[in-house]
Amino acid sequence: MGRMIDDFLVHGLTDVEEAVRKAAAVEIVPRFRQLAAHEIVEKSGPHDLVTVADRLAEEFLTTALTELLPGSVVVGEEAVHADPRTYEAIRGEAPVWIVDPVDGTRQFVHGNPGFCTLVALALGGEVLASWTYAPALDELAVAVRGQGAVFNGAPLRSGSPAAGQVLQVATSHPDYTTPEQKQALVGLRVDGVDPRPCGSAGLEYLAVARGELDAVAFSWEAAWDHAAGILLVEEAGGAHLTRAGEPFRITGGNALPFTAARDAATARRVAGLLSDGA
Repeated sequence: MGRMIDDFLVHGLTDVEEAVRKAAAVEIVPRFRQLAAHEIVEKSGPHDLVTVADRLAEEFLTTALTELLPGSVVVGEEAVHADPRTYEAIRGEAPVWIVDPVDGTRQFVHGNPGFCTLVALALGGEVLASWTYAPALDELAVAVRGQGAVFNGAPLRSGSPAAGQVLQVATSHPDYTTPEQKQALVGLRVDGVDPRPCGSAGLEYLAVARGELDAVAFSWEAAWDHAAGILLVEEAGGAHLTRAGEPFRITGGNALPFTAARDAATARRVAGLLSDGA
């Protein structure tokens, strides 16, 4: 399996990009700003939405990606919502595609272009490659472990914040935080840090990788929201740490909240503030 994966990472990346773009072109973009009321459903509340585009794009990608890599499996947000047991594949021995068909569904529903499709390929709990595609913005970022990251075909480097710069940090929406996590996030309300609620997690990670945002601080573990972005930030030169000072694990069991930042020093600073807030 290792040799098959290595070969795929050399020869199969363009095929994945093509599948991601086609899923968006066929199932997502035609429904952007065209959704009927019955095509939008609340899952756990008014901030947790799913649309027909989410479901159909995930079905499209599930078929396409497993055909590209025989023996692989898919962990998709909507499939896990239907059957939580499918999430366990992340901890299994088969290569796993981690898919969020429409990350930022709330933005998609409201006609805001700030949404994206996230795909990551992982094996043994390690993310090997990722694709972040924002079709309404015509933006694509690809990362391959050990090979760097590109944005719209150009090399991507996050850089470091300027000395003395106020850190811009996107944080979890209050509706998705426990009282303990809210208290930890309070640690970011200090001089020199400017926290704000996040939008699409995938696009916030992309902003970190591009050096447009200094860090994120998130309080949930769902791998489809984080796997692609974590690798993207890493390969652009950034770092990620949990509140316990350990790298974030897509297999779970992390001390939350955690951060991903433009560079290691910023990650340590934000993680430290999260620990102080708790």
